[in-house]
Amino acid sequence: MAGVFIDSSLNDEERRRRLYSGDIFISCATDTTRELIALAKSMLNDAFAPHDPRTIHKHMTPEEVASILSRMKPAFIHHPECKRLIPLIMQESGIDLDKLYFDVPRMRSAYPSHFLSSGIAYAFHPHRDTWYSAPMCQLNWWLPIYEIDPENAMGFYPDYFNEPVKNNSEIYNYYEWNSKNRATAAQHVKSDTREQPKPQQELNSESLRYLPPPGGIIIFSGAQLHETVPNTTDFARYSIDFRTVHIDDVVAHRGAVNLDSRCTGTTMRDYVCAADGRPLPEEIVKLYDDGTATSDKILRFGDRLAVSAAE
Repeated sequence: MAGVFIDSSLNDEERRRRLYSGDIFISCATDTTRELIALAKSMLNDAFAPHDPRTIHKHMTPEEVASILSRMKPAFIHHPECKRLIPLIMQESGIDLDKLYFDVPRMRSAYPSHFLSSGIAYAFHPHRDTWYSAPMCQLNWWLPIYEIDPENAMGFYPDYFNEPVKNNSEIYNYYEWNSKNRATAAQHVKSDTREQPKPQQELNSESLRYLPPPGGIIIFSGAQLHETVPNTTDFARYSIDFRTVHIDDVVAHRGAVNLDSRCTGTTMRDYVCAADGRPLPEEIVKLYDDGTATSDKILRFGDRLAVSAAE
């Protein structure tokens, strides 16, 4: 049975061990996380002025919102303040920055389901990140920007952490996704035709929803089955997430157990060191590569296609 830790005082090594076993950690907002969400709010307010970003669906068309997000989300991803603040958040969490590698911070949006739930505002079905070529040692960090509701939050299926889920993750290759699908997100407004890994069975439970305050953090394993809850409220939900790996665990192949992931490629080139921004060494990346990469399909942190991406 998965445990949920609130503002835990466990050290980083023990926390990682428990996360790899299916536990979930929730922490309250700090001055640094408040600074990060203040940056996000400022960018949202500027992008949608004079309207409230949370009710923009009452004032603009889905096409207009998607067009704005296609510019604003990449600007957030590559804002220098994000790269400054995320290492500070890690430091507050007791992590050795020389050993911690993180990927680009993404701003997510979940609009009322009738408005926009595809492409650049994709409402994710139940999935594990490990179905999308993430390593088993990946940890996810998720922060709401505004107050959230059980009907517009993220949902978790912790009962499936130790139970395989029938899925079609074998269709997914990370390098193919980068070269063919990532940069086209804003073009999918009415529907999303990009083929993605999904459960191929009915789930026998409803998702659990955790509701940290704005700037609070949910930390969970990339192997946790989770989803974007269909937004039945009248307010858009905006959040920030990023992923991390610890180099000791990367080298030792520590992490969650792979129960059902059959995707190919690896996201390992997405990570940079929290201490100085250096990429994960290629000789370590090769421990996870499977021979499906070609030079024209590999993206690294900050590459052109990544800059144009909204995901």
